[in-house]
Amino acid sequence: MSDTALLIIDVQVGVVDGEMRAARLDAVLDSLNLAIAKARGSDMPVIFIQHEEDDLPRGSGAWQLHPQLARQDGDAVVHKRYGDSFCDTDLARLLSARGIAKLWIGGAATDFCVDSTLRNAVSRGYQVTVIADGHTTLSAFALSGEQVIDHFNAIWQASSATPLPLRVLPAAEL
Repeated sequence: MSDTALLIIDVQVGVVDGEMRAARLDAVLDSLNLAIAKARGSDMPVIFIQHEEDDLPRGSGAWQLHPQLARQDGDAVVHKRYGDSFCDTDLARLLSARGIAKLWIGGAATDFCVDSTLRNAVSRGYQVTVIADGHTTLSAFALSGEQVIDHFNAIWQASSATPLPLRVLPAAEL
């Protein structure tokens, strides 16, 4: 069993493909499915994170994981109510029970849940690899979704004040 797990955060119908479509969504789904195939080929667990809140209620159509994701029955699903996938969830216990020390991370939204989760993971001592072409977001403030994605990839790539290297790689290089 591998000491690495793949986390796919909040790639849900209402988050990425609802009223507004997330940036680069088709390419991101392709990259995430490539990461899933690579993880399965390396006997890595694939863990889906699923967000819920008042306007994204559990069980609703919007709450469902995106149907184009290559999911399998044995994949773990962690439910959360906050941006950080570790906050008030069983994610840390699940990773510890499986001996996970390294994470590949992708999903939505780049500037909220993905960033919050990866920063907490780094603080907890995980070696994190962000899937550079495997995360997405909506346009926010004065920036397009594409600009937000590129900005965060650059920020994460430049991060050197971390206990373990924070890597940013495209799915093809995982």
